[in-house]
Amino acid sequence: AAGEVQCLSYAGCNFLRQRLVLSTLSGRPLKIHKIRSKEEDPGLRDFEASFIRLIDKVTNGSRIEINQTGTTLYYQPGLLYGGSLEHDCSPSRSIGYYLEGLLCLAPFMKHPLKIVLRGVTNDQVDPSVDVLKATALPLLKKFGIDGEGLEIKINRRGMPPKGGGEILFACPVRKVLQPIQFTDPGKIKRIRGTAYSVRVSPQMANRMVESARSILNKFLPDIYIYTDHMKGVSSGKSPGFGMCLTAETINGAILSAELASNPQGQGEAVLPEELGQNCAKLLLEEIYRGGCVDSTNQGLALLLMTLGQRDVSKVLLGPLSPYTIEFLRHLRSFFQIMFKIETKTPEEERMGGEKVLMTCVGTGFSNLSKTIR
Repeated sequence: AAGEVQCLSYAGCNFLRQRLVLSTLSGRPLKIHKIRSKEEDPGLRDFEASFIRLIDKVTNGSRIEINQTGTTLYYQPGLLYGGSLEHDCSPSRSIGYYLEGLLCLAPFMKHPLKIVLRGVTNDQVDPSVDVLKATALPLLKKFGIDGEGLEIKINRRGMPPKGGGEILFACPVRKVLQPIQFTDPGKIKRIRGTAYSVRVSPQMANRMVESARSILNKFLPDIYIYTDHMKGVSSGKSPGFGMCLTAETINGAILSAELASNPQGQGEAVLPEELGQNCAKLLLEEIYRGGCVDSTNQGLALLLMTLGQRDVSKVLLGPLSPYTIEFLRHLRSFFQIMFKIETKTPEEERMGGEKVLMTCVGTGFSNLSKTIR
């Protein structure tokens, strides 16, 4: 039967994670060629190679072939195995880059996944560990992936360029996912957040909180922003500070925004007051975009809907990000699944920007590798 599964072929280095994750879940082999073949330094970057090694660690029997220049990758997925693991992430991207991929795969392992990831916890490119903890975990619970085993714990913070952070991610396994109907986000009831400072004065965090509150208090009274000042060993190897804010609605939708200071020795210094204000404005923009899932987790929500039982799932999203649009195309090629997409104008919804109602019937994906106890 293995010979009959058609190998999918792609060119270029974009959306490498999406392709590897979907290939692993669907069991379809994958060939990617022309990876940065025109550049002076061709082939896979170290953070991509590190992601491929991570996929290799959580699966059993995957076959990965990369040519000498690193411009062609062939991947034949094995079974998702899980278990207790450790992985050192490349410091050129934050742990969030790796964690986003793991969040998609973790519920379908044979053994519950418990993994320690080391590297950069907060940077300016990828969603930080704080945001994924605040938004992705509640989203998984909506699909029935919950229990004591589900957690993201930050043991140490690490800022770019040197990193030195460490987190623990644990996730239970599920045989099937529940379909969801999540179409009414409801009104915002509270805002929570974390202002963290690492290897700089603890005053920085307080200054960020003050300036963020100066904007958000006009919007809502129930605001609490924690300050998190890590000292000594748990503060990683580089200085920095930043903030992550989440707004929670009465129906349990969680929208997030975050900002981090420039890495040491890059760009000009950012004032904590500016950063706090800008982060608050970003959160208000995310609230305006709205939807039941924030823009960071659109892909995760759509994937879990795709893999649900053969039943209708609906979710209301804000405007689709370019990453999500490409993700929908990939879902079609790997799982032959199409979403029904209806746009809702602000007049119908009476709030914020244009919304999109995404509907699909799950593929009835069942976790074959989970041991029956």
